[in-house]
Amino acid sequence: MTISTYELIKKSEEQSQNLFDRINTTAYENQKKVLEAFRKHQISPRHFAPTTGYGYDDAGRGTLNKLFAEIFRAERALVSPLIVNGTHALAVTLFGLLKTGDRILFATGEPYDTLQAVVRGVGNGSLADYGIRADVLNLKYGKVDEKRLKELVDGKKPDAVYFTRSRGYAWRDALSLEELKRASDIAKSANPSAIVIVDNCYGEFVDTREPTEAGADVVAGSLIKNPGGGLAPTGGYIAGKENCIARIAGRLTTPSLGDEVGSYNASYQPFYQGLFLAPSVVAAALKGSVLAGRVFRNLGYRVSPAPSKIPGDIIRSIRFRTAEELIAFCQSIQYSSPVDSHVTPYPWDMPGYQHKVIMAAGTFVQGASIELSADSPIKEPYIAYMQGGLTYEHCKIAIEEAVERIFANRKK
Repeated sequence: MTISTYELIKKSEEQSQNLFDRINTTAYENQKKVLEAFRKHQISPRHFAPTTGYGYDDAGRGTLNKLFAEIFRAERALVSPLIVNGTHALAVTLFGLLKTGDRILFATGEPYDTLQAVVRGVGNGSLADYGIRADVLNLKYGKVDEKRLKELVDGKKPDAVYFTRSRGYAWRDALSLEELKRASDIAKSANPSAIVIVDNCYGEFVDTREPTEAGADVVAGSLIKNPGGGLAPTGGYIAGKENCIARIAGRLTTPSLGDEVGSYNASYQPFYQGLFLAPSVVAAALKGSVLAGRVFRNLGYRVSPAPSKIPGDIIRSIRFRTAEELIAFCQSIQYSSPVDSHVTPYPWDMPGYQHKVIMAAGTFVQGASIELSADSPIKEPYIAYMQGGLTYEHCKIAIEEAVERIFANRKK
């Protein structure tokens, strides 16, 4: 690390100290909440034991459900390694809650890329194939268009209103709990029977509350993101109102079995231990995001969220000037990874994307977004999406490497 890079990092850390303190306070409150739930449900080694076959009376699975419900202040939760990722959790949620003739309003713009075929696919068993109609309300200046939301919900009376908390590939801040609460209240006021669904991916433990405490009837997410704490090897969760989770559980397995079955012939320990560590791991990722935002803003780049704000999710957007700078950034993240650091990622034609995509992800768990990674489509504006980080120190090392590479790129 050159002297100039060292000085830049040191200055950026000093400028970020106030946010670091606030993030530490949130982590402390969340850790207390998680620990209290573990004590209440008397977690012991018997909960880590694997099961086989039907998985009846699986204490590990059943108690993990109770833990998530307790921590998310929900009536019930469904946590399972049989849920393969966040998209699966959300798809199971949608199919569990909606039926032919129902209407859903996506109130934060188009659903994420991987959900498009779930919602509008033709001949693949999508919502559209089952006669479930979908409407979209685009964001206004990166925020929920509250006036139009009221008009649409009041006029079309959708059976469900869906909010995506995180930014995804959009240049916007993640929705705060206050924004979600206000939007949920508007939707419920216009149609009290509407089910409010929140895609909570990337947002768990960034606040002391979850969307289930801010008006959401159901939230869903992935265990290889925030709540898995970097240890969960697979899985997803859905939490919310009792009647909603019962219907969703019937879709995950069958209506006659719900969440009474489903074995896992490996130890549940990583799920429990990962959940216990999650508040601290998320705090490290948030501090890494804040540092990256401050460093690259000091270098003259546009970043989202602003360096003076606590991120609403674990994704940091950095807008580079050229494709070469963007590629150099992603390659520096890969080089700084504990796994496959010797591999150099290059842009490639990835199925489902219109432009070449570069992905840097040297992770212990394949595709784990709570571990430090970065990716981007190679198109203008050249925005890198950095996410995760199991430790703040790892984030800092990767940021140092990225700055050095970009300095070197400028000298060419």
